[in-house]
Amino acid sequence: MTDALDTCWRLLVRGAGDRRSPVHTPVVATTGPHGRPDARIMVLRGADRATASLRFHTDVRSPKCRDLDGAPACINAYHPGEAVQLRISGVCRLDHDGDRADAAWAASTPFGLRTYLTEAAPGTALAAPASGLPANIEGRAPTPDELVPARANFVVLMVTITRIDWLHLAQAGHRRLQLCCDEARNWQGQWLVP
Repeated sequence: MTDALDTCWRLLVRGAGDRRSPVHTPVVATTGPHGRPDARIMVLRGADRATASLRFHTDVRSPKCRDLDGAPACINAYHPGEAVQLRISGVCRLDHDGDRADAAWAASTPFGLRTYLTEAAPGTALAAPASGLPANIEGRAPTPDELVPARANFVVLMVTITRIDWLHLAQAGHRRLQLCCDEARNWQGQWLVP
């Protein structure tokens, strides 16, 4: 069990720090309005084993933010080189104005933050294909002064992990382990038929 848990965190931490890692862009699934499932690919920005949490960034104006705070989520990532699938369950919380959001904002690049400068909320209808960015920002990194209004749109999505379903695919026979985390951050494992 310990080796599988170590593998999970190694892949998640590497995924958060290496944009070439397949774990860098997992699918995050939630329940949307009226109980319908909703899934999207998000960039994994942080993985912290000590707090059993994952960090993503998003736009507070996005419709998904209405449904996320305090809600369950499922994150699915697959690393083909290691033949490992991670299905992670947890609870979401949004941090818009706190220290965590301020630190994440400060650690991000101006080019990465420019998405929060869109003039309308994500999902707003357009007459033609466009980025939604102001014309003077299109195709370049904004200056720190130009980014000031974008901070109001930036929010950190934290997912506190409650369960990881680890599946290792192998020609000799797959292996599957369900890892559950309690509030004290203790992990218990149960081997399952893959």
